[in-house]
Amino acid sequence: MTDLTPTSPPASVDFIRAAVLEDIRSGRFGGRVHTRFPPEPNGYLHIGHAKAMAVDFGIAAEFGGKCNLRFDDTNPVKEEQEYVDAIMEDIRWLGYQWDGEPRYASDYFDQLYEWAVKLIKKGKAYVCDLTPEQMREYRGTLTQPGKDSPYRNRSVAENLDLFERMRRGEFAEGSRTLRAKIDMASGNINLRDPVMYRILHVEHHRTGNKWCIYPMYDFAHGQCDSIEGITHSLCSLEYEDHRPLYEWFLKELEIYAPRQIEFARLNLSYTVLSKRKLLQLVKEGHVRGWDDPRLPTLRGLRRRGYTPEAIRDFCARIGVAKNNTTIELALLEHCLREDLNRRAPRVMGVLRPLKVVIENYPEGQVEEMQAINNPEDPSAGTRLVPFSRELYIEQDDFRENPPPKYYRLAPGREVRLRYAYFIKCVGVVKDAAGNVIGLRCTYDPATRGGDAPDGRKVKSTIHWVSAAHALPAEVRLYDRLFTVPHPDDVDDGQDFKAYLNPHSLEVLTGSVVEPGLRNAQPGQSFQFERLGYFCVDPDSAGGKLVFNRSVPLKDSWAKIEKAQRGE
Repeated sequence: MTDLTPTSPPASVDFIRAAVLEDIRSGRFGGRVHTRFPPEPNGYLHIGHAKAMAVDFGIAAEFGGKCNLRFDDTNPVKEEQEYVDAIMEDIRWLGYQWDGEPRYASDYFDQLYEWAVKLIKKGKAYVCDLTPEQMREYRGTLTQPGKDSPYRNRSVAENLDLFERMRRGEFAEGSRTLRAKIDMASGNINLRDPVMYRILHVEHHRTGNKWCIYPMYDFAHGQCDSIEGITHSLCSLEYEDHRPLYEWFLKELEIYAPRQIEFARLNLSYTVLSKRKLLQLVKEGHVRGWDDPRLPTLRGLRRRGYTPEAIRDFCARIGVAKNNTTIELALLEHCLREDLNRRAPRVMGVLRPLKVVIENYPEGQVEEMQAINNPEDPSAGTRLVPFSRELYIEQDDFRENPPPKYYRLAPGREVRLRYAYFIKCVGVVKDAAGNVIGLRCTYDPATRGGDAPDGRKVKSTIHWVSAAHALPAEVRLYDRLFTVPHPDDVDDGQDFKAYLNPHSLEVLTGSVVEPGLRNAQPGQSFQFERLGYFCVDPDSAGGKLVFNRSVPLKDSWAKIEKAQRGE
């Protein structure tokens, strides 16, 4: 037997890894570890799927095992090849690789059909004519047992004939189902004669019109795991009550039985992770599409500037648990900041420009100031940034009547320009309405590089962009999608969409950035000094630069952690 115990076991062993270690040591499954990631191709993956991938692919990798990618394509009504392609792309983007070729539940439709016939022959399945409404009525409740279908005692021969005719397409959708014959009085509603097959006269994206009956997930799930030799079928917590059914099918079919283990799915504050609700937001135009940077989809996160490393770090930090909890969005943002702080080049960009004219600086003169690319990475080196008589600074970096503890630019006050000189405001330019539209300043030539030879100090350093060299840019400032932390749990009768944040997107069309960004490519991330981390959006084209704010510089996670500890 091959020893698959990790050579470098994880720092903390959660309950799933403990179970896997137990199975390896006991010799169960011959010491193998073989997991699977089984997405349904009816939408795009989101951050919750990233957690599932971290569990499925991560555990297989840690124990020297394999992880299959198997598409649960048992419902052709909602599934499309577009989603299949997108799911594979997102998995690769996150840095995971499945074993062999992608698998599909539809690969096993013939075998699943044969197994259904086997259960009919054993008297463990029957064709039922109850409508969906009648079936719900017969099922009972959590406190009341169900009652037998009037079709439950059909003969094996009649069931075989009806099931074959269902397969041939002789019956209308919804007119008949194949059900397992278990126990209508069971305390577990999932065991009250669950549906195994339903009729759907719909073309399948892979099998075409070969089938007009399709297996339910509960029937396909365990058998697909069995066919593929999966050892540990890792599922989200809602499948805990389905596990007895999973095991019942495998036992009655007398086939290899994997071990199903459930863990809590990811819940994230200030967003929703329901596919149905995400689809609603997209279709009703509340967001711009599946890759809208406000959505928790992997495509949206990628467009916003999230890195695979940050998402994987987030998944590692939250770990796996047996109880449902909601994770603070601030932790995900913290992981991104930590990653980009190490890798993102620093640049200067001005979001809301205010023109500054340095009156005593020679007209037509241009100097090049040396700027640090990344103080966290000395190997990133430096760059040269042009400096001239006319500059842009942030509107927020000037106050005509500064409040207490405001140390940035004000009339008569001196500040430091990053990498350049001390400047002092000596005049204010206003429009007819009295709005400040420009500043007149002077500079001290002796302070080049940021220090005064006479030792005088300034209390603030601000960023800037040379007006003559500035590149125009559109900047999209994204905020949380919802105004409440738990939009899924509101209890005042409001629809979850009533809590959408009307300020989740602000578009600035007059921003400017330093000229070194002229050739920045979509997907590249930068830290705009003092402002946050920004990513070049795919809408950038033909010389037009569009930036998405990935996350501000201010990190609230440390404060949240202290509050959670009661400090």
